[in-house]
Amino acid sequence: MSPAGSLNAEIERIMGAPVTGRAGLSGGCVGEVCRVELADGRSVVAKLGQAGSGLETEGWMLDYLAEKSGLPVPQVFHADDSLLLMSFIESGGALDGSAQEHAAELLAELHNVTATRFGLERDTLIGGLAQPNPQTDSWREFFREHRLLYMGGEARAAGRLPGGLFKRLEAFAGKIENWIAEPQRPSLIHGDMWGGNVLAGGGRIAGFVDPAIYYAHAEIELAFSTMFSTFGEAFFKRYGEIRPIAPGFFEERLDIYNLYPLLVHVRLFGGGYVDGVERTLARFGF
Repeated sequence: MSPAGSLNAEIERIMGAPVTGRAGLSGGCVGEVCRVELADGRSVVAKLGQAGSGLETEGWMLDYLAEKSGLPVPQVFHADDSLLLMSFIESGGALDGSAQEHAAELLAELHNVTATRFGLERDTLIGGLAQPNPQTDSWREFFREHRLLYMGGEARAAGRLPGGLFKRLEAFAGKIENWIAEPQRPSLIHGDMWGGNVLAGGGRIAGFVDPAIYYAHAEIELAFSTMFSTFGEAFFKRYGEIRPIAPGFFEERLDIYNLYPLLVHVRLFGGGYVDGVERTLARFGF
């Protein structure tokens, strides 16, 4: 049997209906992603990977969000590192003001899901990279050790973050309490809040995909949403009506929290993202 035929047979076994068509989709940083049409009229998304791809973890994260929150996410039918099968979410609309307001309501509800400690019961992934989540009582310690210094170290080891800049990052992280207070409680976050992971249509949010979940200070999610201009004024106005944003977020903490996704992108791509890290550290005197 051909590889295509073998895949179709596996999907048919799992879904209980023959495959009638497959078409490629964008967005596969781990492997091939395709829309699969079934004879019973259903459409599913298939992600293909290899050992260590993290697809099993992605499926676990989607199931966790579905179990713990009301966030709209794809239904997972099967998840291992070779194949992730999930429901197809119709989308294609713009993240206009109405959709952003809806996103604010959904994320405010998500951030009200709490735990006793920061981190998570297992490690997760972000952009295909390992994301350690040791359960920690202190947010400042967690953010310093397991976000800034961990990802900075990974970027340095990959030869994409200069050693001198890593030393400056260490010095800044050692003073993080000057800018970051301990939140009242940990919040469940999606963790990878950029536009490609937000599916909209008709002025509403249809779904969120590709999570990188853990329990955090909710502000790190809000900051990430600005990095690629995913959300703007309409989102923050509505979110703030539901969950007031503490003073100093837009002035200081937004840039501090965006050091983490910047370091993720330095590890993945290097280039201009290194300049972003340098500018943020210089802004705070490091």
